[in-house]
Amino acid sequence: MADRGDGEKKKRADRVVRSRVAVVSFRRRALEPGTPLDKDLRKIERLEEATRAVSRNSIALGATLIFLLIAAFVADSQAQTGQSGVLMVLAAVIGGYLALTIGANDVANNVGPAVGARALTMTGALALAAVFECAGALIGGDDVVETISEGLIDPALLPNTNIFVWVMMSAMLASAVWVHLATYAGAPISTTHAIVGGVLGAGLVGLGFSAIDWIVVAKVFASWMLSPLVGGFVAASLVAFIEFNMIYRPDKIAAVRRWVPVLVALMAAVFFAFIALNVFGNVWALGVHLVVPASVVVFGIVYLLAGPWVHAQSEDMENRNQHVRQMFRGPLIFAACLLSFAHGSNDVANAVAPLAAILQNAGQPELLGEVGVPFWVMLIGAVGISLGLFLFGPRIVRVVGEQITRMNSMRAFCVAVAAAFTVMVASELGMPVSTTQTVVGAVFGVGFFREYASRYSRRRRYYILTKKGHHAPAVPPASRDEARRRKLVRRSHFIGIVATWAITVPSAAALAALIYSVIDWIR
Repeated sequence: MADRGDGEKKKRADRVVRSRVAVVSFRRRALEPGTPLDKDLRKIERLEEATRAVSRNSIALGATLIFLLIAAFVADSQAQTGQSGVLMVLAAVIGGYLALTIGANDVANNVGPAVGARALTMTGALALAAVFECAGALIGGDDVVETISEGLIDPALLPNTNIFVWVMMSAMLASAVWVHLATYAGAPISTTHAIVGGVLGAGLVGLGFSAIDWIVVAKVFASWMLSPLVGGFVAASLVAFIEFNMIYRPDKIAAVRRWVPVLVALMAAVFFAFIALNVFGNVWALGVHLVVPASVVVFGIVYLLAGPWVHAQSEDMENRNQHVRQMFRGPLIFAACLLSFAHGSNDVANAVAPLAAILQNAGQPELLGEVGVPFWVMLIGAVGISLGLFLFGPRIVRVVGEQITRMNSMRAFCVAVAAAFTVMVASELGMPVSTTQTVVGAVFGVGFFREYASRYSRRRRYYILTKKGHHAPAVPPASRDEARRRKLVRRSHFIGIVATWAITVPSAAALAALIYSVIDWIR
């Protein structure tokens, strides 16, 4: 009887196992690609993804409308006697819209390489950039700005301030629309050049050809060409230095302990000089003759402090390239924060300078050459830039950090230092450079250096193997598809971004001319 009971239990256990195997087999067959159940599940996933996207877009649109309404309310409450409340509200709304687009496109470039290198998550990068951009705008933003961007228009040729107000209003709206379109297309562009194009187009229609300072226009086009090239060259040079002195060394740990403190100290010195000259230069009245010795002192102090830190970090480090690159993760985060701070202090003027010029000159008998920036105007610019970055910045962050070329902490560190150095030097030379184009140019420089290094290493390997009498594969790729795969910079992104840069000034100018013509016809 006991044997019979054990047999029944065994049969029941076998039936349970067979039923479970049948269920698992059915699930696998049902979930195979192309089966009806798999198609239904994929439809449900796509529906959920679309629902989440709509929800995110609704939140972003709602936050944008609330911000613009608050800007309009504050502007109306600040309207002075003799000023039109409608004009104040309209200028504040357009200025807020411009600040949002600057944050979505221009600011996102600063943290894109750090996100692509996986040093920061998307959320963490957006939060840090928003905080430091806002801090840079409020702490380092100029209290007094030029009335006309880059001195493009001769103030003596303005018949009255009314024309100036509508010229600047048209320029603001045109540049905001163009930056918005570029952000939607995933193209990182210069908002400085968009505003220059807007002022140029509206000024041509409203004042004529002779009112434009074409020497300034020529400088803008020269900076368009030079800043990305110089940024790319400096970034590629830094990457080459690191690879030849650390990556290709047999004893990578000793090389890291020797060179990483030097590079970290160099980063600190460059950013100190950059912030001292470009951010607080008007406050401290520091010249190059004072900043250079101070930067040398900063270099020495940071070098002494970085040495023990690098030595401690390299204690458990393996003699591998990946571990060498990870040593730049901390300095990269620090550099991204400083770059955002410096960018916020400088480029907030793109949003607040036209707005402040309109508000201060409206109703005045003569045009003011320089105007003060009220705190509430600076606050609109700072909050608008941070909000635009947080709500709409991820698209450009992904393009710059992930889609142009592959990033790691070492390459992203070189991009940040190269961008700060290039912008600092160009600013001291009086060139109206774009931080965006410099950062993206540095990313391109790193990517093209990777292509060159990859081809050089293959040719060198071919040469060594051939010289030793071993069989070596042919250096040229076997097919065009293979050659295309080996291109480490996506040519579609390169061509698209450069083309967008080329048409930014004329496109913004055409939009501003159209807007001013419509306004003039309505008036």
